Amino acid sequence: MKRRRRTEEEAEINITPMLDIVFIMLIFFIVTTSFVKEKGLDISRPQQSKDQKIDKDKLPIVVKIDSASIIRINNRIIEPNAVRANLEREHAAKPDSMMILAMHPDSEAEAMVNVLDGANVVGIWNVSVATTQR
Repeated sequence: MKRRRRTEEEAEINITPMLDIVFIMLIFFIVTTSFVKEKGLDISRPQQSKDQKIDKDKLPIVVKIDSASIIRINNRIIEPNAVRANLEREHAAKPDSMMILAMHPDSEAEAMVNVLDGANVVGIWNVSVATTQR
């Protein structure tokens, strides 16, 4: 019996349909993706100037947060749930004053958000955020 020799044909994979499906899926995901803008806090860093005159009638409301996240307003220790009431009292005494929030780098962000929310509710719009040294 004779054996026939077949020429070996190389099997080729046609990737054109696969590329079509990939591009269709890519277009589907791009079209169905919803772009949401995240809300955040706008914080601007203060600029240094050499000749700053401070009006003593408009001294700032100073809020300090130490490394243990203890909140102090004008060097008085304040409980976290009493921040808004104390800021309201300080703002009533000095309505045109700004607030300076000095935070320790190791303090918790929850304390900062608590103070900033209280300032927002009270109506203190001029807020500067600074960090203290370790």
